[in-house]
Amino acid sequence: MKNLNYGIIGNCRSAALISDKGAIEWCCLPEFDSSSVFAKLLDTEIGGSFEIHTTDDYKISQKYLENTSILVTTFNNGTDAFEINDFMPRYRKEKGGYMVPPEIIRYFKKISGSPSFSVLYNPKLEYASGETISYVKDDHLVSLSNTTKFDSLFLYSNFNLTLIKEGIPINLNEDSYILLAYNEKILMPTTSKINLEFERTKTYWLGWTDKTTEYKKFNKEIIRSAITLKLLSYEKTGAVLAAATTSLPETIGEVRNWDYRFCWIRDASMVVKVISELGHKKMAKNYLQFIVDLIPDKDEKLQIMYGINKEKKLTEETLEHLSGYMGSKPVRIGNAAYSQRQNDIYGILMDVIHQQLITFSNDIENGEELWNITKGIVWVVAKHWQEPDKGIWEFRTEERHFTFSKILCWTAIDRAIKVATIFGKKAHVSKWEPLAEAIKKDILEHAWNEKAQSFTQSYGSEDLDTSVLLMENYGFIEAKDPKYIATVKAIERDLSNDGLLYRYKNKDDFGLPSSSFTICTFWFINSLYKIGETKKAKKLFKQLLTYSNHLGLFSEDIDFETKRLLGNFPQAYSHLALVETAINLSNITDDEEVLDALENDAPPAEQRLS
Repeated sequence: MKNLNYGIIGNCRSAALISDKGAIEWCCLPEFDSSSVFAKLLDTEIGGSFEIHTTDDYKISQKYLENTSILVTTFNNGTDAFEINDFMPRYRKEKGGYMVPPEIIRYFKKISGSPSFSVLYNPKLEYASGETISYVKDDHLVSLSNTTKFDSLFLYSNFNLTLIKEGIPINLNEDSYILLAYNEKILMPTTSKINLEFERTKTYWLGWTDKTTEYKKFNKEIIRSAITLKLLSYEKTGAVLAAATTSLPETIGEVRNWDYRFCWIRDASMVVKVISELGHKKMAKNYLQFIVDLIPDKDEKLQIMYGINKEKKLTEETLEHLSGYMGSKPVRIGNAAYSQRQNDIYGILMDVIHQQLITFSNDIENGEELWNITKGIVWVVAKHWQEPDKGIWEFRTEERHFTFSKILCWTAIDRAIKVATIFGKKAHVSKWEPLAEAIKKDILEHAWNEKAQSFTQSYGSEDLDTSVLLMENYGFIEAKDPKYIATVKAIERDLSNDGLLYRYKNKDDFGLPSSSFTICTFWFINSLYKIGETKKAKKLFKQLLTYSNHLGLFSEDIDFETKRLLGNFPQAYSHLALVETAINLSNITDDEEVLDALENDAPPAEQRLS
């Protein structure tokens, strides 16, 4: 069974996915949303890849260099062994800012014996839309696209370039390198320079993770997820991507395939809230500036998503020449959802603005701009909260009065009131409080369904939806409220499948979903923890962690039957929820651990490890 057994490397400008066999099968250069140079992930025949081939007696293992984004793939046949350290350079420049060239470095290190391998170097520029031809030059290998758009890729190495191009076996006698660059180099690389890039990049990531808040439990998982979220951030503008890929299907063979290489206000705001709680304030500041830059006019409405360079029009196209992941067409670039109305984004953004004002206190450089945004959001919510929308799950046809959207409209006004209090705007507090009360009253009257004994997906519906579990998270309702507890129980009864959660079960634009949306299971586990069912929450969390790939990474979805990863990868949504859940469960006291162990006739963890 094919699974998403890939590692991600990146430098906050672009990223690449490398398989557990050491093959680069997805990469867009020079930026995240540029056209692909390798896309075997989306078409095994013509997509293009950069593979390392050894004889069958080599065993291959893979891990991240601890607390970094450097991916280490080891090839070992018992006598001959070597490893490849894959990374995209990222480190601080002497005069400030960061060096983030659109480059991939494959640093080969000999471990023992006389290892040998061959290279399959097969770039396919411009989403493999035309022919890519490679030429050996004096000091590099250049690949050119014959499409109407000029594009090129450069390869540098201390290996013989003809051996690389022709796939002829190479003997590894000393530490060596292959450098892929979007731009032609002026200063030629050397092994010592490559080693310096490696050490600088390693130092950067070790320093970054050292600033991350440490937890007694699940710290390893928190660190890996935090690094993954950082890799999905775009340094230049402060945008945060939903995922590094496009068109990985929610279900094999179906058409739920979308381009996620954009910045959703909802996803990004949730990421920034979590990452700032881990101690990374700069990322939060950069994102807030991204938002400020997007809304220059006081009356300009927020879109649900933007391009990473602040593009507002994300026209959706299909690439008919690509067969899709495991034959799942269409392959899409762009995303038509950018024009949808989703009223929940205002509350999620206001929640982050409020959090950052508390976190930074008087250190906010753009306080006046944020106050203007706050007033603008209140104006939009006051005018539109009673209207239906497309909802958090982006239904492409019917608009409804989605409960989650209403809750986040209330959140928007609630946080705006808190922001007004911080800024000493008492008149606005008095003016906005009745609006918050009106929205809350409306939700309590229309979202609760007596028959279902739950808050439901939308007004007048009996359909359940895991997104309503977040009503407690945003402070709309107390965890001990009987209606919230009943909602958690109802969702467990109707939407749980072997510990994995449906988003919802009612048919949408494309039929009944057949895979679990990963973040929903994390939300459910958090809800169990909040209502006091800590034992069950911890058990389900540990079970869910086993469904990650070999490197601890999650995609958007998990197949109910096979537990394989599906959907775009790695998914920011999934990893932010993992961090949030892990932090909550790390608060379980040692006494609770002992009680759990006694109930299971097992000694506490400390005794089991001794």
